[in-house]
Amino acid sequence: MFKNGMTYMHEHTTIDLSEVKNNEDCKLDVFSETIKEYQTLYAKGVRNLVDVTNIGMGRHVTYVQKVAEESGINIISSTGFYQESFYPIQVLRETQQQLAERMITEIVDGIKGTTIKAEMIGEIGTSYNKWTEAEKKVFKAVIIAHQATKKPISTHTSLGTLGHEQVDFFKKNQVNLNRVVIGHVDLTGDIDYILQMLREGVYIAFDTIGKESYMPDHVRAEMLKKIQDKGYIEKVFLSMDITRKSHLKYKGGIGYSYLLDSFIPLLQTYGITRHSIECLLIHNPYAFMKELGESI
Repeated sequence: MFKNGMTYMHEHTTIDLSEVKNNEDCKLDVFSETIKEYQTLYAKGVRNLVDVTNIGMGRHVTYVQKVAEESGINIISSTGFYQESFYPIQVLRETQQQLAERMITEIVDGIKGTTIKAEMIGEIGTSYNKWTEAEKKVFKAVIIAHQATKKPISTHTSLGTLGHEQVDFFKKNQVNLNRVVIGHVDLTGDIDYILQMLREGVYIAFDTIGKESYMPDHVRAEMLKKIQDKGYIEKVFLSMDITRKSHLKYKGGIGYSYLLDSFIPLLQTYGITRHSIECLLIHNPYAFMKELGESI
């Protein structure tokens, strides 16, 4: 069920990219600290969080379910395969049909023998300025799974690259673009590039809020003001994509609440209206995930 309230549309309750990145900080598995931060989000009005950790990314659905129970936040699980550098071995060994069947099973029957079902296909990614053959196989498998289940699709673009190519792929495969969100587009810093995607009808995500080493937040705010002025604010999501222990407050990081405590006030100084903020945090996610229904 999708609950009334604000939604973070691209997060990771658990994730483990530490082996590939050779950095233990990239293993996010701090149960008590995550619960504390999620409880704070709940107190501020956040009711849903889309967890896009999928197969091979250190997903732990029973752990995530416990976090949901302790914090009160409705955490939505995902299925799929991330990006070639992080693929589990089955992506290379299996056919696209077999990969699709894995995703369909997690959507229809449950993940890893549990009753927890995936409600999102994502995050599925392309590499930086390169779409590898293995990634193309995954995207083709996603088309099969999407057609069978009608679940929405969330993508990863590496620093915003290949967003247009992803949109073209979904168009050519006759996917309803209203069921697709292209991720990390805020990292392009290119409003014309972003507006071109919005004109096609997809949703887009400004989902690396607070990662100022990649893109200053004032640039994100300037782009969102232009999106508002062009009439596309109802096709945008916000999130933070927290993936490291050092992102959390107990390690001196900005924490999950930064989006609400710092970024939203910044948007207001740039002329983002209250209606637009409600769209970004409440109405747009609900419209995208509306098939999940609503609970009061």
